[in-house]
Amino acid sequence: MPAVVLIGAQWGDEGKGKATDLLGPRIDYVVKFNGGNNAGHTVVVGGEKYALHLLPSGILTEGVVPVIGNGVVIDLSVLMEEIDGLEARGLDTSRLRISANAHVIASYNTTMDKVGERFLGKRKIGTTGRGIGPTYADKMNRIGIRVQDLFDESILRQKVEAALVSKNQMLTKLYNRRAIEAEEVVQELLSYVDRLRPMVTDTSLEISEALDAGKVVLCEAGQATLLDVDHGTYPYVTSSNATAGGACTGAGIPPTRIDRVIAILKAFTTRVGEGPFPTELHDEVGDRLREIGHEFGTTTGRPRRIGWLDVVIGRYATRINGVTDFVITKLDNLDTFAEIPVCVAYEINGERVEEMPMSQSDFHHAKPIYEVLPGWQEDITGCRTFDELPENARRYVEFVEQQIGARVSVIGVGPGRDEVIQRYDLLEG
Repeated sequence: MPAVVLIGAQWGDEGKGKATDLLGPRIDYVVKFNGGNNAGHTVVVGGEKYALHLLPSGILTEGVVPVIGNGVVIDLSVLMEEIDGLEARGLDTSRLRISANAHVIASYNTTMDKVGERFLGKRKIGTTGRGIGPTYADKMNRIGIRVQDLFDESILRQKVEAALVSKNQMLTKLYNRRAIEAEEVVQELLSYVDRLRPMVTDTSLEISEALDAGKVVLCEAGQATLLDVDHGTYPYVTSSNATAGGACTGAGIPPTRIDRVIAILKAFTTRVGEGPFPTELHDEVGDRLREIGHEFGTTTGRPRRIGWLDVVIGRYATRINGVTDFVITKLDNLDTFAEIPVCVAYEINGERVEEMPMSQSDFHHAKPIYEVLPGWQEDITGCRTFDELPENARRYVEFVEQQIGARVSVIGVGPGRDEVIQRYDLLEG
């Protein structure tokens, strides 16, 4: 059975966890392939809300094997805290698999993230300060700590000492902070070894064997397309590949095994952190959308920036990821609006542009060109088929579908796992 990739089509927080949960009964493995605890999924199951930051959302589905792939960076204290929280609520986490090649967020990475962001001042990127970027930088500089290193104390100590040579120079001479003792870091990391050991395996091999056996493997991205380090709104991006191609490197599977790419598109647009945002609203309409949608970060609690739906971004996500199916979430959040603007193009230097601008400068200066659609002003949370939606809600979905160039297979009409409309099967062409 081929693998399925699930990605966000905007700047994150689109509701990927809900889509994973919807597919849950048909999935055998859920693999998180990028990012760390700088993004979260909120999943509602049986009226209970679960906020997952590092664990794959498939851990909430009985029988599914959740996997943290090699492309993820792991804060072990956060991981253990999250596992303890789920077990305290009666959930079984014993199925969790962790790649031996995943990198570990050492305490010095978090320190460097926080002091570095403060040092940038007005030029800050808007990171969560959780050490994600510095850990990926260590990975590329070949001074990173991998999960497997924790099982060889001598190698671990050597790697920590090597990493701290330059970091302590920066901390003491540039940031005026105290140096970090290598032994403190080593002992903290070693404290997780006994608990971690049963979870660690060659996840790439296990996934390959699962696919050979006809299992369904869902590769779940953290963050989203416009936060991808290569294809996002650089430099206001995350430090990993959150697009479909990242599933190959971050999970250790070849592209020939990927059959479906499912993208999640919120019915409006949000983002957290700095960077350009053409449809951003700075008025009472934006405040209203934020309150209706409870748009505050799962991980940080920060209010999300908010704006109307941008289908230029949707088209870009289709192209970059090879999207086969879209899931539109939070359509019900638009229930009360008499008119709903949709950004269909940009005005840049007096010209109409219908594709994502090549340069960051052009995107920064892009002004949205809207097509205004009539609202439906009816409660749609009870709808379970497309035909049950009000006519203007159907027109909205069909308009978006035509603009983004891929079918809309699922529509979210409420926060619960059952509050969806399924138009097409996500796992079939």
